[in-house]
Amino acid sequence: MVIAFIGSVFSPYYHWAGRREPENHVAFNVALYGPGGACWAMTERGRGSLSRGPDGVRIGGSRLGFDSTALHIDFDEMALPWPGQRLLPSRIAGSIRLVPDTVTNDSFALDPAGHHHWAPRLPAGRVTVETDAIPGGGWNGHGYHDSNWGDRPLESDFAGWDWARGRTAAGDTLILYDARLRDGTERHLALRLTDGALTPVPAIQRQEMSRGFWGVRAGISCDSDATPEMVRALEDSPFYRRSLVQTVLAGEKVAMMQESLDCRRLASPLVRLMLPFRMPRRVSS
Repeated sequence: MVIAFIGSVFSPYYHWAGRREPENHVAFNVALYGPGGACWAMTERGRGSLSRGPDGVRIGGSRLGFDSTALHIDFDEMALPWPGQRLLPSRIAGSIRLVPDTVTNDSFALDPAGHHHWAPRLPAGRVTVETDAIPGGGWNGHGYHDSNWGDRPLESDFAGWDWARGRTAAGDTLILYDARLRDGTERHLALRLTDGALTPVPAIQRQEMSRGFWGVRAGISCDSDATPEMVRALEDSPFYRRSLVQTVLAGEKVAMMQESLDCRRLASPLVRLMLPFRMPRRVSS
């Protein structure tokens, strides 16, 4: 999982600065998971570490760019200690290549006023990861790339949301987005990628899963006569969870990468004070 942030929505430094000058609050988040280990890196940097153009973005020693054939990511970051894996910060470097099955121009407003948008630009593709950061040196598999942008803090409009993506046995890609707005209304998106086109499909009722160590609510669409199964917890923080989940949609078992965000927790002053331990800031490149 790699995320390039410009005006990082999770950054306590950006919040404390009054959310001004997003180019002065940039980060390249790298989270890699393998059967023998995992690593996490997210160092916030200032504007001197940022360069961007029509074909990509560079933040510090890491870059992300798209050419006519693939999305290319090169990362060189400092990984923070991971319980059970490493005791001290250590540099991690590697590359990721995503060859898309299709490229879409679809984008979706996540709130009625259109302050927040999401675009699944490369909803499916073949990914190759090469790095010495985890045992085995990398892997090949199925990948995805999207983009999010907005003009207000997430916690101004959302109580939280769940997102999930997976593949069916027939090779179709399913993407689920369940946003819970602060006014109590909900925004449900369920999309299927078939033959290169994203099409809406009927949303299935969300079921809550058991809470993690920090008590964050998480849920995923699942048939009423089935129960979603937690396969592996990947991240469990005071405001965010990431998991590999097996759910049942219209009678079919589907393994999905699932994420849940609690925006009310994110807005907590106590949580913001905790975040620098996972998101240090380094002004120089």
